Amino acid sequence: MSNADRVTARRTLIVIGLVLATAFALAFVYATRRVLVWAVVAAFFAVALKPLVDRLQRRFVRRRALATLLVFLTAFVLLAILATLILVPLFQELGRFADRAPGLLRDARAGEGPLGRLLERTGAHRYVTEHSEQLRDLGTRLRQPAVGVLRGVVETVAGLVTVIVLAYLMVLETPRITGAVLAAAGDGQGERLRRVGREVSRTVTGYLTGNLLISVVCGVLTFVVLALTGVPFAAVIALLVAVADLIPLVGATLGAVIAAGAGFLHSPTAGVVVLVFFVVYQQVENHLLQPLILSRAVRLNPLTVLISVLLAAELAGLLGALLAIPAAGIVQTLVREYGPRRLRPAPPAGPAAQSRRPAGPAPQG
Repeated sequence: MSNADRVTARRTLIVIGLVLATAFALAFVYATRRVLVWAVVAAFFAVALKPLVDRLQRRFVRRRALATLLVFLTAFVLLAILATLILVPLFQELGRFADRAPGLLRDARAGEGPLGRLLERTGAHRYVTEHSEQLRDLGTRLRQPAVGVLRGVVETVAGLVTVIVLAYLMVLETPRITGAVLAAAGDGQGERLRRVGREVSRTVTGYLTGNLLISVVCGVLTFVVLALTGVPFAAVIALLVAVADLIPLVGATLGAVIAAGAGFLHSPTAGVVVLVFFVVYQQVENHLLQPLILSRAVRLNPLTVLISVLLAAELAGLLGALLAIPAAGIVQTLVREYGPRRLRPAPPAGPAAQSRRPAGPAPQG
């Protein structure tokens, strides 16, 4: 065998090996996608909580484990209080809805009340009357897969516990892991890694806190408008709107559809008021709240945000849409630090930079 044949055979084996390794890696990612998603979510929460742990350890508590435990317990208490404030009115509204459900159903069958009139206007009342048996069979079939629902609840609880434990361990072991990586990288690369870590932490923390704040503002204002217009189940609808508003760009539109539909179901006047409110609020959110977060926390232009959200939603669904913006901010940070120099933005010309600029000839007066 000649040298050319040996080189060709070696290259063929290398290509086959790379293809097999890529296929194995993709199969591994697909098989462990649930665990990988839990790890990514835990990493985002760990990055968001790490600055609080560092500040507590630096000022009050010397032991890292105790500082981490206190921060996580405080976060759980705040989440429990928030859940109580949300779930108690929610259960009350659900109880009221359960009490009114038989009357609403009778009105709908008779073509009376808001729901009955809506069914009459849309022609759905005739369809419901003619296909009542099929709808009843459909409801019976929907009640059958109780085992699947129970399994989904168990998997959700297991995923939540896993995310919490992973985030706790990530925050706890961060100094040890960071120290080992910086020691292996050396002084020059170590400083760059510290700068990248600070930027990533600032991006994730700013996005999470800012997005949550915007959702709370949207939910509270929606509840106020719905309560003033007399729309029933205002707390439940406002909660759905706040949760939908967590989705970047399209969340407020989805919330507007839910709230405006409930308003028009109550009365045309309430529907118009709710619709006008959301038109105004979306302008405020898109031109004031969202740019404030994206410019100060993530520093992404709107086109990058839109493309990131669309691609991530297509690849990973709702979770991808929620994590798209901070992920794009992290990618931008990595490109700025490690990409070609022409892709790195020039530093702003502040007072210090201007003081170092060589003086030119004096203007001729």
